[in-house]
Amino acid sequence: MNSRSAIPTCDDYELRFESLFQSGRALAFPCDAQGGVRLDALSERARQNYLFARAVVGRDYASPVVLRSGPSRA
Repeated sequence: MNSRSAIPTCDDYELRFESLFQSGRALAFPCDAQGGVRLDALSERARQNYLFARAVVGRDYASPVVLRSGPSRA
């Protein structure tokens, strides 16, 4: 029996901001299927990075995309 729920969790997706200037550089944050990030679940540094990435979309980072995360680490 699989102990994981059939309902996707915040760990199943990531919101990814790709750099407009450095290929392969990106900021990624756990999110739900709609791209919602739980700010209270982030560390202070991650929260600052997330807010920065949102503020510079179109200047430093591309519009974010929601991606399915890799296999569970559980």
